[in-house]
Amino acid sequence: MASDCEPALNQAESRNPTLERYLGALREAKNDSEQFAALLLVTKAVKAGDIDAKTRRRIFDAVGFTFPNRLLTTKEAPDGCPDHVLRALGVALLACFCSDPELAAHPQVLNKIPILSTFLTARGDPDDAARRSMVDDTYQCLTAVAGTPRGPRHLIAGGTVSALCQAYLGHGYGFDQALALLVGLLAAAETQCWKEAEPDLLAVLRGLSEDFQKAEDASKFELCQLLPLFLPPTTVPSECLRDLQAGLARILGSKLSSWQRNPALKLAARLAHACGSDWIPAGNSGSKFLALLVNLACVEVRLALEETGTEVKEDVVTACYALMELGIQECTRCEQSLLKEPQKVQLVSIMKEAIGAVIHYLQQVGPEKQKEPFVFASVRILGAWLAEETSSLRKEVCQLLPFLVRYAKTLYEEAEEANDLSQQVATLAISPTTPGPTWPGDALRLLLPGWCHLTVEDGPREILIKEGAPSLLCKYFLQQWELTSPGHDTSVLPDSVEIGLQTCCHIFLNLVVTAPGLIKRDACFTSLMNTLMASLPSLVQQQGRLLLAANVATLGLLMARLLSTSPALQGTPASRGFFAAAILFLSQSHVARATPGSEQAVLALSPDYEGVWADLQELWFLGMQAFTGCVPLLPWLAPAALRSRWPQELLQLLGSVSPNSVKPEMVAAYQGVLVELARANRLCREAMRLQAGEETASHYRMAALEQCLAEP
Repeated sequence: MASDCEPALNQAESRNPTLERYLGALREAKNDSEQFAALLLVTKAVKAGDIDAKTRRRIFDAVGFTFPNRLLTTKEAPDGCPDHVLRALGVALLACFCSDPELAAHPQVLNKIPILSTFLTARGDPDDAARRSMVDDTYQCLTAVAGTPRGPRHLIAGGTVSALCQAYLGHGYGFDQALALLVGLLAAAETQCWKEAEPDLLAVLRGLSEDFQKAEDASKFELCQLLPLFLPPTTVPSECLRDLQAGLARILGSKLSSWQRNPALKLAARLAHACGSDWIPAGNSGSKFLALLVNLACVEVRLALEETGTEVKEDVVTACYALMELGIQECTRCEQSLLKEPQKVQLVSIMKEAIGAVIHYLQQVGPEKQKEPFVFASVRILGAWLAEETSSLRKEVCQLLPFLVRYAKTLYEEAEEANDLSQQVATLAISPTTPGPTWPGDALRLLLPGWCHLTVEDGPREILIKEGAPSLLCKYFLQQWELTSPGHDTSVLPDSVEIGLQTCCHIFLNLVVTAPGLIKRDACFTSLMNTLMASLPSLVQQQGRLLLAANVATLGLLMARLLSTSPALQGTPASRGFFAAAILFLSQSHVARATPGSEQAVLALSPDYEGVWADLQELWFLGMQAFTGCVPLLPWLAPAALRSRWPQELLQLLGSVSPNSVKPEMVAAYQGVLVELARANRLCREAMRLQAGEETASHYRMAALEQCLAEP
């Protein structure tokens, strides 16, 4: 082994004998002056030519960290020697050492990060060669540290991000290196960078945005690639949005090659993720720009997915998906939409063709590709389309449904991979950073709104049932429900979890109405019913979750009618708790409210229900109807309702308000419940009579109730 190494060592020495002579002088130096002189010679020799790793290590062994440390921190330079020369020498040595990845991660290098960062913004003669050399060496050190596994974290903690921002904004020597290093740090640790240096990064964004808006040369295309990295995870300043939109409008309105257009589309997609449509101005110019964006995105999608044998640029197409999703949102917005009606009609037609291409692509996807991020992105845009439009492309959608069910089931069963796919899609679509709004982490949640529409239609519903979608949805609902159960912090849950649960309830409601036999025979719905019964009592007590409680209560009541013979519904503690909670939900919706200048109160929504009644009222009426249907099927229910005092309080409420303030549909709903309770139980009839039930029935023209109470 020794004989193998010696020739190599001799070869290194013969290649740079001058360096060897200087190293010898450094080793024999007797004081600071001699060591300083030798270091100057060593540094000169190092810069004069390339050195290999072994030679670099020999320099480090000869020099160590002690003397460079003193050079970097000394405040007293020898007579006639500017103090920055000493620092430049120290940085040059560190730059030499940092060429070795092991030394770049050494604590003695890492603890110099704050000092090195200050050199980036130090004032001095811009034409001074020593200063320029020191700046270059500083960037070399910091870049080497950034390349180590934990380097970005140390640089951020050492104040490097702010220093780099200031160096770039100062446009002094090396500012382009500052930008390159900033890009690397943002790509590696975006969140930490923004946390440590948000004001400085926003200042850089303002500068880049302004440059982008003004650029007339090829630099605007380079800025398209850089700018997505500098969009903050929080609010983007309005002046930046204005400049970015203006720059993009000028680029995309021109005839471009794909290498010029694609970065602009990706930047626009990143802005759509971060800001929705808020970055696009209102008025004619904004509507034309949005229409152009969506048009270009649809054309790109069709070109990529319709042509067989063409390599798909997945990052570009995924960015186009994001722009199509923005188009879908604006086309379905009723108020304050950026688009005019003729533009909406035209864009829907264009997007329909692009969605057709997406369906065609998904039909070709085999099992080996199902876990690829681009497939997930394609399912996402299809889900966004189906959430709003299921009448067009119906045949193609029905043909694809078996694949969608299998795909959703695969990702549901491998939930961790689904979450990872979501993040990969974000990376694929936009940039190495995470986009603003979090994309749902599973395919099933993307498809729920579309399936909700499709379960109303006979053909698609039969396919979904045949492929096992109801069973999958039950499992998914139970899994998601666990996230909202006691013991979990619901405050940190994304809104998409609760929205997903509500949409599942809507799908189940559709199945209850259109496929009641399925509810009776599939065991998964028995498990679902048990969960609904166990959960509603605590849910109705929780602030801010009334809409979810309405969905759970109404679904449970409708299912109880179909599963009334189940042992679980025969007056068990769980069933009694569920119906007590359902009565609480139904009974607290309205109150008597006094009106100025009138002796009689009026029937009004209770405060908790006012803000959500538009979304709630259909569920409430359906729940009243379902409760009415449960009374004759469950003999224990009428006595339980009587103990809750609901029928008495309901009659008391009606007797305290003006009949003219109670809408006919409310009268019908109340009468339905009261009549069934009165028919089912003699004690209920007696209690109603004692509460002036007959008189109230007469006032409200409730003939059926009046007749029922007249009976013994």
